[in-house]
Amino acid sequence: MTTLMFILGIVVFAVGLLVSIAWHELGHLSTAKLFGIRVPQYMVGFGPTVWSRNKGETEYGVKAIPFGGYIRMIGMFPPGEDGRITARSTSPWRGMIEDARSAAYEELQPGDETRMFYTRKPWKRVVVMFAGPFMNLVLAFVLFLIVLMGFGIQQQTTTVASVSPCVIAQSQNRDTCKPSDPASPAAAAGMEKGDKIVSFDGRRTEDWDTLSDLIRDSAGRQVPIVVDRDGKEVTLRATIATNQVAKKDAAGAYVQGEYVKAGFLGFSAATGVVKQDFGDSVVWMTDRVGDAVDSLAALPSKIPALWDAAFGDGPREPDSPMGVVGAARVGGEIATLDIPASQQLAMFVMLLAGFNLSLFLFNMLPLLPLDGGHIAGALWESLRRTVAKVLRRPDPGPFDVAKLMPVAYVVAGIFICFTILVLIADVVNPIKIS
Repeated sequence: MTTLMFILGIVVFAVGLLVSIAWHELGHLSTAKLFGIRVPQYMVGFGPTVWSRNKGETEYGVKAIPFGGYIRMIGMFPPGEDGRITARSTSPWRGMIEDARSAAYEELQPGDETRMFYTRKPWKRVVVMFAGPFMNLVLAFVLFLIVLMGFGIQQQTTTVASVSPCVIAQSQNRDTCKPSDPASPAAAAGMEKGDKIVSFDGRRTEDWDTLSDLIRDSAGRQVPIVVDRDGKEVTLRATIATNQVAKKDAAGAYVQGEYVKAGFLGFSAATGVVKQDFGDSVVWMTDRVGDAVDSLAALPSKIPALWDAAFGDGPREPDSPMGVVGAARVGGEIATLDIPASQQLAMFVMLLAGFNLSLFLFNMLPLLPLDGGHIAGALWESLRRTVAKVLRRPDPGPFDVAKLMPVAYVVAGIFICFTILVLIADVVNPIKIS
């Protein structure tokens, strides 16, 4: 049964992956057609075609390897300097350029001269290339909202999980009291496990972050604390101690290994699944986008540890880069967890949302062959033409992105090597959630 559920989890993730890819390519397709660019193909996947159907001037289909997708637009690159497709050169770099240019014109038909991608204004090309990643961003936003507002997320609450008997500096890393340790304010005030703190010093405390900040700012003061105990409100009085506690950053997250002097009450907060309102959801998502950008920037620094995890005896770090295979394994593991079905579904949706957010950020890198590379080329062309117009110089014409294809091949080679490394690590030393 466990194996069956694991396979089911992988299948569910694979379906979600295909939908995400199809949604991404739909953004490119719809905007390209909106601007009159001819699109011969819309494909989800790579490799041999499993199914396809021609509708109008476009072939829609699904291919065997569900690790990506593409649409093919005619005239992605302008003609060569002689106004046509230059004959293939014996130079390998020039050959790459002209091979790419030739592929962009191989399905050119009479009447297509005005329907090529490069003939569109730069802002239209930016819209077409940005539309794909933007669709992933929209999908990630919607999926995150579904989880945050519909299911809720695990977080600390204002309910007491346990009461500390004494005051211990958090940097000491011990949980047993010494005779010289003073009693904690919570214990002295009579706080009990299961109490839900309703208000602190006259202020309502509906979330842990608010309560934590109030406690930290009340060192040395005696404050009234109202708790809900078995359905009845009980007022306690506690003199908040000054203690060495974990430092918080601007976002309210704890800073590992750093401490500050602040107010201390002396209890552990219980965790629970808490639904978020729209405002809190937006803040949470903004923080996740920032975390994702930081992770993307730190990707090169994680390669040595990833290599050690794949080919050595190093551990696989929880924040290690993970590919499609690793994410599929996580999907299978989610399906086998002994948790309510609603929480399994929430974890699946969250996994898919994170995948779409990563797709957006990755595709926005200003490097060919990614969408961001084409966007950068169109913006550079717009800048050149604007400067020429202001300086009353001749129009420099379209920027020939094809000349960057040698760089694109190098970038693609690096991505392929990195993908293989992640794949090996995902197989031999996968990230696990349980």
